[in-house]
Amino acid sequence: MTRSKRVRLSFQTRMILLITSVIIGIISVIGLIFSSIIASSIEEQVGRRALSVAKITANDPELRAAFYAENPSVLIQPIAENVRIQTDAEFVVVGNREGIRYAHPIEDRIGKEMVGGDNDLGLLHGQSYISKAVGSMGPSLRGKVPIKGNDGEVIGIVSVGYLLEDIESAIADYQEKVFLIMGIAVLCGVVGAIALSRYLKRAILGLEPEEIAALYVQRNAVLESVREGIVAIDKTNQITMMNKAALRILELPEDEVQGKQIYEVLPDSRMPEILETGEYQLDRETLIGGKEIIVNRVPIKLSGQVVGVVSSFRAKSEIDQLASELSQARRYADVLRAQTHEFHNLLYTISGLLQLGSIQEAVELITSETSSQQELILFLAKQIPDPLIGALLLGMHNRAKELKIQFMIHHDSRLQELPATINRQQLIVLLGNLLQNALEAVNGVGSSKKVVECYLSDAGEEILFEVEDSGPGVPEELWERVYEYGFSTKEGEQRGIGLSKVRGIVEELGGYILVGKSEWGGALFTVSLPKDWRGNHEEG
Repeated sequence: MTRSKRVRLSFQTRMILLITSVIIGIISVIGLIFSSIIASSIEEQVGRRALSVAKITANDPELRAAFYAENPSVLIQPIAENVRIQTDAEFVVVGNREGIRYAHPIEDRIGKEMVGGDNDLGLLHGQSYISKAVGSMGPSLRGKVPIKGNDGEVIGIVSVGYLLEDIESAIADYQEKVFLIMGIAVLCGVVGAIALSRYLKRAILGLEPEEIAALYVQRNAVLESVREGIVAIDKTNQITMMNKAALRILELPEDEVQGKQIYEVLPDSRMPEILETGEYQLDRETLIGGKEIIVNRVPIKLSGQVVGVVSSFRAKSEIDQLASELSQARRYADVLRAQTHEFHNLLYTISGLLQLGSIQEAVELITSETSSQQELILFLAKQIPDPLIGALLLGMHNRAKELKIQFMIHHDSRLQELPATINRQQLIVLLGNLLQNALEAVNGVGSSKKVVECYLSDAGEEILFEVEDSGPGVPEELWERVYEYGFSTKEGEQRGIGLSKVRGIVEELGGYILVGKSEWGGALFTVSLPKDWRGNHEEG
């Protein structure tokens, strides 16, 4: 047993059919009304014309004088025929007071009684009027005017008529033109409906209404399932969406948010800046209601134009905890991996020397490696006592050694106790990205001199970082672009993120970053951060 499948029309087809049906309906109603108006107008004009001709004929002195002649029809017939020919009337009939014809287009009917039964208003009451009746020549529209004698009494009547068949033929000619115009209008409407439906199809990204509804439900479910606060605004700065997590973090009631301007809810919001610049702002630290949060602001683009901004944020304490655990584990893993690799190589070398009987050389190698590592650890402990930054530098040193890169920490480097206003996690991310970029730049060149040098200083009122390398460097024309999100001079995916993040952190800490040319021939990045920076707390 089979079941017939229901044919489902696409949204575009349904739109075309709907719009076309509406257009045809509207045009049909207008056409019928217009056609009716034309018919009434033509009939009215013909009736007035018949009445006007009848009045002129009835007031003709020769016609009235002929009524007193011995044989009136001999004189009246030529007058009536002359009027009929000149006015293109179907008939001009003249009758006496008893309704007997004195003039008629068909002469055989002269002397006979007028037909139609519509003479009483003229002959009995002396009125002029328009009437419809069936006469001896068929259904016609007539203008009837009484003829008055010298003493003012009614002595006869003039009837000027046009056949209804001819009137309907004239109306039909006009209606054909109306229907032609209607057809052209319907055709234009169909073309317009197709164009409009295609535009709507593009505007909704080719989705069907049911798909849009499903996506809307899914979108709401996703937004409410995430723990991050999410706020979106349109190009007029009006809030279009704020999920429950955002309302909870901002401590706002839902009924006071929807449809309001972002400035009304978050006066210090920087989301409108993104509407102007179209730039990404990632991992920005800010303060809302006494809570430290991490904010991301991303432009919403359509056809290359910024049409809105979405901001996501989360409590900084949660992110700090995760970042701390992850960064520490990652650094330990890097250090252990690099040390394991180096010690394996060292052990192989020592083993080879011992097997060859070169005991003195083996002892000297062990002493050299031990003292080099110990010197670096002592230097870091004395000049850079912060355990996180020290661990980062030690890990980078071992990583560089593994890559056969000479990693140097300038002997004048000094970074003692950091101000409480500067977040160490941010410094780790900042310095780590600069060093990692330098190692990648140097490792990718074929030069035998592979150098990365780092300088740290807390002299004066600023904290200064310098990272330089012997890599290919950054062309001067790209010095401003290297900080753009997604821009990179290196090939491959997931590039152009680190320096964008570094600049964001530097701006958050009130400092500046410069790029230039290193004395080693590569790139030189200089970061300066004020020690007493308090920050401008921003929202949203």
